[in-house]
Order: sequence, then structure tokens, then C-alpha cells
Amino acid sequence: MRNTVWMFFGQGLGQVLRAVYFLIIPRALGVEQYGAFVGVTSLVAILAPFAAGGSGGLIVKNVSRDKRVFGDYWGNALLVSLIGGSALAILTIAAARFIFSGNVPWLLVCLVAISDLFFSNVLDIGTQAFQAFDLLALTAKLSLVGNFMRIIGAVVLLLFFHHATAISWAWCYLAASIVMAVIAMYWVSHKLGKPVLAFWRIKPELLEGGYFAVSMSSQTIYNDIDKTMLVRLSTLASAGIYAAAYRLIDVAFMPIRSLLWAAYPNFFRHGANGLGACTNYAKRLLLRAGLYSVGIGLVVFFGAPIVPLLLGSQYGLTVIALRWLAPLPLLKTLHYFVANALTGAGLQGVRTAVQVFVGVFNIGLNVWLIPAYSWRGAAWSSLASDGLLAIGLWLAVLILCRRENNQKTRGKTTPLYTPELESEISA
Repeated sequence: MRNTVWMFFGQGLGQVLRAVYFLIIPRALGVEQYGAFVGVTSLVAILAPFAAGGSGGLIVKNVSRDKRVFGDYWGNALLVSLIGGSALAILTIAAARFIFSGNVPWLLVCLVAISDLFFSNVLDIGTQAFQAFDLLALTAKLSLVGNFMRIIGAVVLLLFFHHATAISWAWCYLAASIVMAVIAMYWVSHKLGKPVLAFWRIKPELLEGGYFAVSMSSQTIYNDIDKTMLVRLSTLASAGIYAAAYRLIDVAFMPIRSLLWAAYPNFFRHGANGLGACTNYAKRLLLRAGLYSVGIGLVVFFGAPIVPLLLGSQYGLTVIALRWLAPLPLLKTLHYFVANALTGAGLQGVRTAVQVFVGVFNIGLNVWLIPAYSWRGAAWSSLASDGLLAIGLWLAVLILCRRENNQKTRGKTTPLYTPELESEISA
């Protein structure tokens, strides 16, 4: 409860800062330039977990069980992020012309890729390092540093760029990311320990780190790929309208995200006793979170008309988009907790498989719906994908829990997760 309160307080202040940022940037850039910027950041966000190689997840899993190994995982995380981030930045820049079909400037892609594929990753890994030690107060404070730096960047944009564009904002965005990465490296190393290069740990954990990376990337796909595809398949204006609505949904989901962050290390501790223990822990949290999600969904639906008053008349269609997306907090609540139960029980591979399937499903729906219905198609695709993800993860948990109970009844100790069972779940 203490950690949840800290995360709620920290993320609450963070959302206030994001709200200030949100009121500045869309207004300063206009709907088309804002759509271009969000389209690029959404694409880069899909690749960012691969740049880190799942290092943040490995830190939480291993350090939450044994604090003495922190230096090894912190050092390896920084090394992997540097190498992976550099390689993926080059790949993203090279592929940008094909992906965006010339609608987005090359320089914009370059600046965002450098910013998010290394510097922002360092901040994210730093927050997970504090999370692994149950120091959620420091996790919250470090997250606030990132938000505060973005506010400073937005103020600089207003003061020194009279005709703001997506590229001018990208320069400010990169500068803010560099500063917050330096702060994160210093703070984590000072509080928890200096980084150590433990090369011998990297190879044995490549597969599990890959599972974490693929899982996070898949999650980003069904959350954010629609914004990138709107830039490619529709218009910059439709991307801006939809992105504004989705950002407000993220704000509404903030208390649940705080609870998820606070509880995440506990899933690994309960996971030592099997998937059943993890699932029971998830169910206890899910009831309260579900009630909140229903309530906030109603608030979003009926409060949507206030958006144009805050962002300007050019965002009038965001009201309709926001109402379409109002069920998302409940759908996200239904799948996030059970997904963490799978991860905590050592079944990240199952979680990843389901998420990859839903990510592919989401892309297919967007290819079909966006050209015909623009941002409305993206909204329908999001609802369908989050609903399918919840169903898929709960079915996987039911199958695995039944298998686990049968093994306990028969006194067997065979592995809970096998390649044969993966085929069964996939079928």
C-alpha cells in the first residue's frame, strides 16, 4: 500500500506535468505537426524494448530475489542499451522513408530515434532498478525528473521558436532526454551501486531478456502502432486527433498503472510458489482496480466535451474518439494483472506468445480499417485487440493452473511449461 501511494503520488504529479506538456505541445505544433511527432515516437517505442534487450525486466526479476547481483545487471543493462540502441537507431532512420512514405522529415526520425532508443531507455531502466529494491519513492521521483525535463523542453520551445515545428520540438526533446539519462545514471549508481560488466551473465539470459523485449514491444504495438499507421495510411490530422484522445486515456489509467508498478516485484515473489499463487494475488488486486476502471470509463465518456476547450477547436473530433476509447481502462485492467501473474511465475514465454499474436492481429485490423475509417478504425482496432488480449491471457492461465493443480494432485514435478503445452495453448 505504501509503494502504491508513492507511485500514485509520483505519477499523479507526473500526470500534472504531462498535462502541462500536453497543453503546450499540441497547441504549439498544431494537429498535423503533432500527429507527425506522435507517429514517429510511436514507431520508435515499438523498437525501444529491443534496444535494451529486456534488461529492465531482468533487473526486477533477479534483483528482487537477490539484491547482491544488482551491479552485474545494472552494468550489463547500460552496455546492452548502448549497443542495441545505436544499431536500432540506424535501422529506424534507414527504414523511415519507406514506413512514412515521405510524409515525415528524415531529421525528425533521426532525433527521436537517438533520444528514445538510448537516453530514454536509461531512465526507464533506472526506475526499474529502484522498483527491484522496493524503493518506489525513488522510482516515483526519478520518473518526475523525466517529466520535469520534458516541461523545460516545452518551455524552451515556446520561448525560442516562434514558429514551432515537429523538428524544433524534437531538438528540445533530445536535449531533455540526454539530461535525464545522465541524472538517472548518477542517481542509481550513487544509491544502489556502481555498474559492473558481467559478460558471463549476458548469454545465458539472452532468451529470457528477449521474451521481456518482445513482450514489451508487442504491448507497444497494440497500444501505439495505430498512431504510426494513421500517419502512413490516413492523414497527419487524424493521427493528431487520435493521439490526443489516447493520451487522455493513459492519464485516466494512471492510478492502475501505479498499482501495477508497486505490485510488480511481489508477482515474482509469489511466483516462487507457482502460477496459482500468482493468480490469486492478481485476483485480489483486480477487484478494486476493476471497480475504478468502470468508474473512470464513465467519467471519460461524459467528460469528453471539455477537450476542445483545453486543446483548441481543431481537436473537436477528439471528443468522439475519446468516447469510443472509454472502455479501454477496464480492458487494460483485465489483462495487465493476469499478464504479470504469468511473468511472475516464470511463464514469460506464454505471455509473450499471446501478446505477439494480438500485436499481429492489431496490425492486420489497422491495415483493413484505417484506410476506410481513419481514426475511427484505429479506435475499433484498439478495443478489439485489448479485448482479445484479455481473453487470450485468461485462457492461458486457466489451462496452466489446471495443469499445475493436476501435477500437485498426482505428486509430479514435471515442468509446468513445455513446448508441447505451448502448441496446445496456441491451438
